[in-house]
Amino acid sequence: MLELSTKWGDFLREQHETGMGYWVVSVVLRNGRRFDRAVIIDSGHLTQIFGLADIPFEEKDIAELVVTHDKWDFGARAQ
Repeated sequence: MLELSTKWGDFLREQHETGMGYWVVSVVLRNGRRFDRAVIIDSGHLTQIFGLADIPFEEKDIAELVVTHDKWDFGARAQ
């Protein structure tokens, strides 16, 4: 899990939730890499990214969060 600062929490609170208390986002890093289907709960805890066991970056690497609402079966594994 990656705990995010209030900067991102403030941004998310201005967006519509994907579901009760969570957002599905794309995370765009400063180096241009993009991670789709990332789940953020409670306006500040990035808990999982579709298809990955771990979160391969730190908050300082994040350039942008894009709320996509691109849900999937959170219990399923990527193919």
